[in-house]
Amino acid sequence: MPDPTVPDPKVYLEELTSRGPEMLDDLESLVSAESPSSDPAALRSCRDVLEEMGTRLLGRRPTVLPDSGGPDTGDGPATPGGLLWRLGPADRRPVLLVGHFDTVWPLGTLRRRPFTVQDSRALGPGVFDMKAGLVQGLHALARLRATTGADPAVAFLVTSDEEVGSPLGGPVVTEWARASRTALVLEGAAGDGALKHARKGWSFYDISVRGRAAHAGLDPLEGRNALVDLARVVVDLERLGSADGETTVTPTTASAGTTQNTVPEHARVMVDVRSPDSAAQEQLDAALRRLVADTARLPFEIGGGINRPPLEQAHAREPLRLARTACARLGLPWPGSARVGGVSDGNLCAATGTPTLDGLGAVGGGAHAEHEWADVTRLPERAALVGMMTALLDAEAPHPGV
Repeated sequence: MPDPTVPDPKVYLEELTSRGPEMLDDLESLVSAESPSSDPAALRSCRDVLEEMGTRLLGRRPTVLPDSGGPDTGDGPATPGGLLWRLGPADRRPVLLVGHFDTVWPLGTLRRRPFTVQDSRALGPGVFDMKAGLVQGLHALARLRATTGADPAVAFLVTSDEEVGSPLGGPVVTEWARASRTALVLEGAAGDGALKHARKGWSFYDISVRGRAAHAGLDPLEGRNALVDLARVVVDLERLGSADGETTVTPTTASAGTTQNTVPEHARVMVDVRSPDSAAQEQLDAALRRLVADTARLPFEIGGGINRPPLEQAHAREPLRLARTACARLGLPWPGSARVGGVSDGNLCAATGTPTLDGLGAVGGGAHAEHEWADVTRLPERAALVGMMTALLDAEAPHPGV
């Protein structure tokens, strides 16, 4: 006998397809609420838009998660916490849907890049990374209720700081991943709509050197040039990466000095590191620290370190199997899957041992780029894939008392 909590695939896909215009309107509303990670006021406004949208679609208000420290701690305005919708029976382990509403785009980007649709492409800051995925996830759950009359056991978690390493949202993601059966991550798809079965690990470092200032013309030998010392370190960092590009060590931003005629007293560089597996990540962390200690001649400090372990393919094996089943039921072509270099909160989910599949969000491209886009014609089918996977996972779960 068919499980009544699993929707009829044809009806479900038709329901979502008929709501394509509504999904597009919701996407415009969310993209038009700018949300750079560094702007608490903008994040709060975007969160309000998302909260109202989710409440309308899911029929209940979310839990608003606690803010960060803020003025009382001397750290400036508090970063707003994320949102959590807990649906279905509370005594069953949920399926975790994960996303974030912060973006890398500074406030004001919308004035020169407003939300537009050109042919089949929606354009605008954050449309692919990852506001379209949030819209798809909300509509997927709303249509499950409409077609089956019940909510699956789901935790829909949206964080506010993924783009800056999830200092606030990361512990919440980890907590809910541990409590969940499977994590489905609504980040944008890989090329041609492929799901993401693996991600590299991410480490980042803040390396600073302290020298001594002096007049560059009158007393240059009295100074200790922090910039020159740090430059030696930066040149040597390149050799830590692997020749095949599997492990990358990339200095990204740097600063030094105060005026044109002063020996720089301070110098600083940020370094981005991507590693294919946990062993390589740990080895590189040790090697980088050893290199700085061996190369720098002036006092130095190293901040940062390992932020996210890799999402390794073994964690995606079962969700991939289920994704194939869901595509077959819906009559959708299999999009394939890929390993990618970028990271997400999916890395944190996999680190708990929870089965995790990423890249279930929008089909599109250009994440963090001016040409960022999402394919509006595929919003319904991707929502259907997420919803069908959620329903199948929920149907497989043991029911208390049975």
